[in-house]
Amino acid sequence: MNLKSVSIVTPTFNSMRTLKLYMEAIVSQTYPHQLIEIVFADGGSEDGTVERIEEYKEKLDIRISLYGNPLKTAEAGKAVGVRHAANEIICLLDSDNIIPDKKWLERMVKPFEESDIVASEPIAYTYRKEDHVINRYCALIGMNDPLCIFTGNYDRYCRITGKWTEVEREEKDCGDYLSVKFKANMIPTIGANGFLMRAKELKENFDGEYLFDIDVLWELFLKSPELRVAKVKTGIVHLFCPDTKTFYRKQNRRIKDFLYFSDAKGRKYPWSKVGKGKIVLFALCCITVIPLLIQACIGYGRKPDLKAWAYHFVACWITLWVYGWGVIGGIFKKEQASRDGWKQ
Repeated sequence: MNLKSVSIVTPTFNSMRTLKLYMEAIVSQTYPHQLIEIVFADGGSEDGTVERIEEYKEKLDIRISLYGNPLKTAEAGKAVGVRHAANEIICLLDSDNIIPDKKWLERMVKPFEESDIVASEPIAYTYRKEDHVINRYCALIGMNDPLCIFTGNYDRYCRITGKWTEVEREEKDCGDYLSVKFKANMIPTIGANGFLMRAKELKENFDGEYLFDIDVLWELFLKSPELRVAKVKTGIVHLFCPDTKTFYRKQNRRIKDFLYFSDAKGRKYPWSKVGKGKIVLFALCCITVIPLLIQACIGYGRKPDLKAWAYHFVACWITLWVYGWGVIGGIFKKEQASRDGWKQ
């Protein structure tokens, strides 16, 4: 088999909490290390992240490069990393993503033997009993934002709906992966947390200082609707939050950045198609509570974890509160969320 070379692009910013686990999982891969490079783009870490990466550069048999990311955000870091990536396939892997098994990269690259497949992505988030309750909850619902359950626009297996997305598409089961072609009018929010794409197409379809992965995919599929994505029947660990305070902070960052970049015409994906009615439905379900209880019970029936499913109420209420006040505040002033003191 003619194996393809892979560039793993990872933005970092005070990422010591997860960096050791992230690196150990990559080093354990059976994929030939000489065909792997890791490209870090650091946003000014002050917790030892840069120094630790320099240590890895000296002692590991995988080529590692480190570049500065003065704009600090993950999207800016991806842009820096992709521009410096040298290999045939680019893997967008966040510093809080942990590859779950030794054959993961091998399985993720395999679909690219098909010429019409432009990208591959795990079909699920990996659930682990030892993870924090918030990370178990996010793995169970297949997303980090519970609003997406109500909009139907998600891209990992959700144990509430029993689906990996509700976006209209054509699927072909190829054994270890699904070969998927999306309808021209919408694609799910694919493109992060262990997402692989042919480097040529990725580099040719973005410009500017920020790389919004979903925007790149949206424009690419508009130009070439016959292209397909492989949803590989594996997962990826996402150590999204260590506590509720961080969950609140990340939701606040999400809504502020979304409003800011949308107002600045920096986004291309048609978020307006998601539908305001579904967002109103989310608000009503949070207020009346019973629909959330029904969802949690359905999820518990598919995967029992009482504490994780109890967090469904907390996550939904926090999201409603933060997004509601974020939208109201955005009427008067739209600004990026501050990265001062940020850490994973």
